[in-house]
Amino acid sequence: MGLLSLAIWTPIFFGVILLALGRDDQARSVRWIALIGAIVSFLVTLPLYGGFEIGTSAMQFVEKASWIDRFNVNYHLGVDGISLWFVLLTAFINVVVIIASWESITSRVNQYMAAFLILSGLMIGVFAALDGMLFYVFFEATLIPMYLIIGVWGGPRKIYAAFKFFLYTLLGSLLMLIALIFLYVKSGGSFDLAVWYKLPLGATAQTLLFFAFLAAFAVKVPMWPVHTWLPDVHVEAPTGGSAVLAAIMLKLGAYGFLRFSLPIAPDASREWAGLMIALSLIAVIYVGLVAMVQRDMKKLVAYSSVAHMGFVTLGFFIFNDIGVSGGIVQMIAHGFVSAAMFLCIGVLYDRVHSREIASYGGVVNTMPRFTAFALLFAMANAGLPGTAGFVGEWMVILGAVRFNFWTGAAAASALIFGAAYTLWMFKRVYLGPVANDDVKGLADINSREFLMLALLAIAVLFMGIYPKPFTDVMDSSVIDLLKHVAASKLQ
Repeated sequence: MGLLSLAIWTPIFFGVILLALGRDDQARSVRWIALIGAIVSFLVTLPLYGGFEIGTSAMQFVEKASWIDRFNVNYHLGVDGISLWFVLLTAFINVVVIIASWESITSRVNQYMAAFLILSGLMIGVFAALDGMLFYVFFEATLIPMYLIIGVWGGPRKIYAAFKFFLYTLLGSLLMLIALIFLYVKSGGSFDLAVWYKLPLGATAQTLLFFAFLAAFAVKVPMWPVHTWLPDVHVEAPTGGSAVLAAIMLKLGAYGFLRFSLPIAPDASREWAGLMIALSLIAVIYVGLVAMVQRDMKKLVAYSSVAHMGFVTLGFFIFNDIGVSGGIVQMIAHGFVSAAMFLCIGVLYDRVHSREIASYGGVVNTMPRFTAFALLFAMANAGLPGTAGFVGEWMVILGAVRFNFWTGAAAASALIFGAAYTLWMFKRVYLGPVANDDVKGLADINSREFLMLALLAIAVLFMGIYPKPFTDVMDSSVIDLLKHVAASKLQ
């Protein structure tokens, strides 16, 4: 079995074991098996980085086996500089989430842990798939465990949130399925992405394909105005569900633009770039303003995620190397920072059982160690230099200025909004005198919570101080993608 197959099927294997063997009276053993499974799943991804050859845009660690002969569907896997980091990020976040859910989940523990392990394997499958139908199967399969995570372990309106999440994302993906079938027919019966990249397509075909992919990927990102499902889902989802949704699942949509929209319909991508830039800037500015008036911490961070993902799509559609690389770096950084922000909210919720900003005040007086972590992650969310949150946004702004000064200036304004809503929340929750008896009785983080936050803090600081390993891996693939987009494929 190849390394990518190991990365996909190891967490799924552990998840199936938990479903088969685990019971609530064995919760302690279930948690340890889940943690071991998550750690092993992360460790098997590390050789991918160790053996990755920098300086080439070719797919590496390629595996190919026939799956459905009649329709020429193959189990075809591989990673390049664009997808490698997302495989590692998914496995890493899964470890953190298992640790975060150690005490907060007390019912159906085996099913909860299994859902995250299986979800992790399916998401890695999305990032590694080089066959269009295999990509679609993994892409849609991720909905099932996340639907269950929200619908079973969520808040009071969990069924509404889970149904909204499933409906939005499934409907968008149906148009993508039609596009995949069209490409299969057009290519003479192939689902191979490399074959699709070489297809000469007319302007109308490219435009229709572009909007079919946009329907699927824009909802997943989510872009404005199809972002409205995200705050509702975040509010109702359990802490671990919010962390994985923000850190990884939103990236599936953005990754889809790089794998499908840009290389398959390059002329349409350039033609409609103005629309994508406009939608991205609306997300960056307008949704940032919406975040400022939120009273629920989870809703504020959810809207913050929409604004930060606006930087990602902006970077992709300005078509220069620093912008596209910046968008990818922003995806990775947002994975660390958004997970950390939601886990911090989870730490407070476990103690006070409220997400309302007004329920807190002066937390630093009773939880100083926790507040130090929360401050670091708040600064990263606001884009402070030296943190992961700065690197990607700064690269996108530089690329946007190179593309058009006013586009860059509009994007840069988001740094002000990001600092405003993040610091406003931090001030109200953590600073000042103790506001009420709930805060007065808070206990500081324990060793498990310290470990969970420390892992993310190290990642945020390392990426902020030394982003070179991240950008070196992706440079060749980004340059090759931009060359491909620049070359017209019109018939």
